[in-house]
Amino acid sequence: HVQLVESGGGSVQAGGSLALSCAVSDHSFTTYCLAWFRQDPGKEREGVAGLTSDGRTAYAASVKDRFTISYDKTKNILYLSISSLQPSDTGMYYCAYASLTMSPRSQLVSYWYTYWGQGTQVTVS
Repeated sequence: HVQLVESGGGSVQAGGSLALSCAVSDHSFTTYCLAWFRQDPGKEREGVAGLTSDGRTAYAASVKDRFTISYDKTKNILYLSISSLQPSDTGMYYCAYASLTMSPRSQLVSYWYTYWGQGTQVTVS
C-alpha cells in the first residue's frame, strides 16, 4: 500500500520560511489527491493544502498566499513551501493520499484520505 514519509520540519522564527517534503512510495494510481494537514495537540486535524492528479489545488483561508503545494511526479515527492511563518502555523504537519480526485473543498477534509504519514513538527516562535 501507499507509504508516505514527511521531512523538513523544525523550529523557525516568525516571518521565516520552511519547505516540507513528503516521499510517496508504492503508489500506482493515476487518479489521486495529495494533501497537507496540520494538527495541534487537543485539536482536530486541519487541511491546509491539497492537490489533485489533474492539477487542481486547494488552500485553507488561513494559509492562502503563504503556502504553496506542489508534486514532483518524476521523484514522487510532495512539497509544501511555507513563507511568512506565524506562530499559529505551529503544529504537526502530515501528508495524506487518496486514490481519487475531488473538489477543492473536499481536498481539505481528512475523511477522504486513506493513507497518512507519521508527521513532521513545525514550531514557530
